[in-house]
Amino acid sequence: MRLEDRTVFVTGAGSGIGRATALLAASEGAAVACADVDEKTLDETVSLLKQAGGRAAGAVCNVTDMASVRDAVEGCVKTFGGLQALFNVAGTGALQHTETVTEDDWNRVIAVNLTGTFFVSQAALPHLLANRRSSIVNVASVAGLNGQAYCAAYCASKFGVVGLTKALAVEYVKKGLRVNCVCPAGVKTPLMGQMAPPPDADPDLLARFGLVMKFTHPEEVAEALVYLTSNAARSINGVALPMDFGNSAT
Repeated sequence: MRLEDRTVFVTGAGSGIGRATALLAASEGAAVACADVDEKTLDETVSLLKQAGGRAAGAVCNVTDMASVRDAVEGCVKTFGGLQALFNVAGTGALQHTETVTEDDWNRVIAVNLTGTFFVSQAALPHLLANRRSSIVNVASVAGLNGQAYCAAYCASKFGVVGLTKALAVEYVKKGLRVNCVCPAGVKTPLMGQMAPPPDADPDLLARFGLVMKFTHPEEVAEALVYLTSNAARSINGVALPMDFGNSAT
């Protein structure tokens, strides 16, 4: 029971990595506050957690809106009495030629992936710092470690998440807060349906996405998230962990 007697807050909990993380955290003894912009899928996740005997509550939350974020975080603390861990999972993206990216396209990806991660972290900080074993784990991407074609906005947002992770890790290390992130490659989630390359994409550029074309499952990413917030990882801080079968090692 790696998360026994802890309360965790999970964004993007309605599906994919977020749902897998919420389920695993509950099975490891945590009370789980689930947040998502999609009320239907959010309710499904909360129902699954309760059916499995977990302690769970849900909050419809738009991570790009600070008021919505604050309400969700404060609701979590009111329901469960505190907060010890935050999993920033909510994300979006699309592959397209950079010259076709509109202002709205750019703003949406940056707002959800980077600004949203900052907003939720900032809202959670006072509650996390009330403990001496608190943790934030962000979901970045291998696109936050290496440049990829057709991913200008997505890469910019995920490089930003890696940088934000490291900045917070340094700023709060003396206060007992650890901040890490995971950097998966392709993960079999609903988001993958939005990440198809343009029809006329250059195959040589697509080959840079990885020498080993394998997909990670949401449950595998959830395992990394839970490990990084557990006591077993108490000396790990400021890490951006690739989960890409070694592609980024070349």
